[in-house]
Amino acid sequence: MKVPKRLLPLLEEGLIDEVIGQLMSGKEATVYIVRSGDATRCAKVYKDAKQRSFRQATSYTEGRKVKNSRQARALQKGTRYGRQMQEELWQNAEVDALFRLANAGVRVPQPYICSEGVLLMELVLDAAGDVAPRLNDVALSEAQALAFHAMLLNQVVRMLCAGIVHGDLSEYNILLAADGPVIIDLPQAVDAAGNNEAATMLRRDVDNLANYFGQFAPQLLATRYGDEIWARFEAGLLQVDAHLSGEVEADTRPVDLAGVLQELEDTRLEENERLRRLQE
Repeated sequence: MKVPKRLLPLLEEGLIDEVIGQLMSGKEATVYIVRSGDATRCAKVYKDAKQRSFRQATSYTEGRKVKNSRQARALQKGTRYGRQMQEELWQNAEVDALFRLANAGVRVPQPYICSEGVLLMELVLDAAGDVAPRLNDVALSEAQALAFHAMLLNQVVRMLCAGIVHGDLSEYNILLAADGPVIIDLPQAVDAAGNNEAATMLRRDVDNLANYFGQFAPQLLATRYGDEIWARFEAGLLQVDAHLSGEVEADTRPVDLAGVLQELEDTRLEENERLRRLQE
């Protein structure tokens, strides 16, 4: 096949030896199967912002760090340089998350290198040695659904213990490898401690799992694992081998309205101060 332009530098530098073919094209990238020496891997070529259909919502990019105040101002004003920085932050988020999660024992593809908007990583295979299918393409028995759901809940917990929330987890970005599910597609991953919407995203990820596997095991539809996981995380009690029940006691304490209003006012003042510093 004709070698895509973005992959030519990797061929010239010897990082890959052959482009075998296109694996898939998604909302944010096109993935190719490549050969590196004796190993078969995949190369994820990120699309330019104008070509992507996935919007980099503020809820995902909040809390991502920049190197200096110039970059912060450029991001704030949306200049050409700022848009370039936003692209780099978007791509680096997946690379950083993959390395952190792989080191933490989370079932994600092993990343190797990211260069010029191309991420070279492990090709996930099924039991027959073929490219692993997405979870939504596989029919499951009740027993399989329960087993895979439990495995993925553990992966969500491991991710959170490593400080990361996937943010877009569903049956469409989980591959069924020979030894079980593998989580993919992490450019929208958020820092659990640095993003105000991390709790909402975590619950949504967990609810997506329950809703999908609940088609095969309806008893999962009534569970509240997301609330349970986040409550333990907030309390500093979450561990990678946590035994979860899927149940959460209702909070019947009266709402501290004055405290909530004061917290909102403090947040507003902090944001005003942050914007003032950026303009200096």
